[in-house]
Amino acid sequence: MALACAGIASFHASPALADSAPGEGFDVTRYDLALIPDLLNGTVAGHETITLRATVDGIRHLGFSGNALTIETATLDGIPVASALHGKVLDFDLPRPLRRGRDVKLELSYHGRPARGFAGSSGLLYTSYFACDWMICPQDRFGDKADFTLNLRVPAGMETLSIGRMTGKRLGPDGTEIHTWRASRPYSAYLYGFAMGRFSRADDKAGSADLTYLSDTVDAADLKRRFAATPDMVAFLSDKAGLPLPERGYVQLLVEGDEAQEAATYSVLGVDALPTTDNDPAEDWAIVHELSHQWWGNLVTCATLKDFWLNEGITTFMTAAWKEHRYGRAAYDAELDIARKRLEGARAKGFDKPLAWDGSYPNLGTRRAIQYSKGALFMAHLRTSLGDDAFWSGLRRYSRTHAGGTVTSIDLERAMEAASGRDLHALFAEWVFGTDIPEHQPTS
Repeated sequence: MALACAGIASFHASPALADSAPGEGFDVTRYDLALIPDLLNGTVAGHETITLRATVDGIRHLGFSGNALTIETATLDGIPVASALHGKVLDFDLPRPLRRGRDVKLELSYHGRPARGFAGSSGLLYTSYFACDWMICPQDRFGDKADFTLNLRVPAGMETLSIGRMTGKRLGPDGTEIHTWRASRPYSAYLYGFAMGRFSRADDKAGSADLTYLSDTVDAADLKRRFAATPDMVAFLSDKAGLPLPERGYVQLLVEGDEAQEAATYSVLGVDALPTTDNDPAEDWAIVHELSHQWWGNLVTCATLKDFWLNEGITTFMTAAWKEHRYGRAAYDAELDIARKRLEGARAKGFDKPLAWDGSYPNLGTRRAIQYSKGALFMAHLRTSLGDDAFWSGLRRYSRTHAGGTVTSIDLERAMEAASGRDLHALFAEWVFGTDIPEHQPTS
């Protein structure tokens, strides 16, 4: 796949450049983005400023996740730079090497039809996970958290949603409005997102936090009914994390289909992912799973894909823990049985790996069987082994210590060891590290 670069000369990459990974050699500190989505055509035009810092000496190019967008212009501190797509990496060739610690601004404009991450209908557009398909960023660089500001231009009267909070609304050209959204803290790029449409709305409270329910498919009364358990979920998860809801506001957007995806301060949930009847423990998972990510995944984030189970295994376990809290022990066991069957399915096909395995999975289902299901089963095993007091104390210690930062598996081990007073090296070796035991790995 080639990327057309209007007005910019292309270049040929060296082998070292072609083999580079997105985000390698630099950290992004902030993204400032002006975006014009086209709801009817599913296209987007953007102007983006990326502020970043070189983390190695002599960096000669900046690599980001490849996508289907067309780069129109690109400058580094005002000097034009060339771009080209090499496999899955979008590279910007630098006019001169950067020294370590230098801060620069990459400013670019682009347009195109994102291959992934756009969904909706004739009256609704929302993004889902693949932020780096509609903007320029390194998708899997989880440990690189950055500030985010979005100026979203939409038809006048249309409502928008993004991460953080709306800080301004002003008239734009040709009957449009520009809505400014700003994140209150740095987040990983995969958690960026937005939605635009005309929504019904219901408001709620969870302690001092404001809860908002939006939808283009059901009315306010139905929203209130479908999300009625959310305040209790917030109270339960806050207690288990030892931290309140990380943001003062949390939004749940209800759409058609079976969507279940978290963003930094909101979630997108499909009607088909929610229970068809009230108080159904078998189907009551999507709301609490995505809400759990506000703590584990969004606030406390795995440093690399290797430790992705810390995001997904913990939230899958917390779904079972919520069911136990609301429905009783049988619901907890039933949820873990689902995880057990999924793991057994992968094992039956000859695949089982430690949770922090750094290799390639044959497919997404197998990855989920390990990182989601086996991760949840390990958390349940830890709970049984340590007892409730030590286990929940360890989870609170882990969450509080690393709030706003990134983690590796050794951070969870140390928190559980401190809370229990036990050496858990062998247990983590068996489930998490395998033979790749980080004897001297520093805390993140």
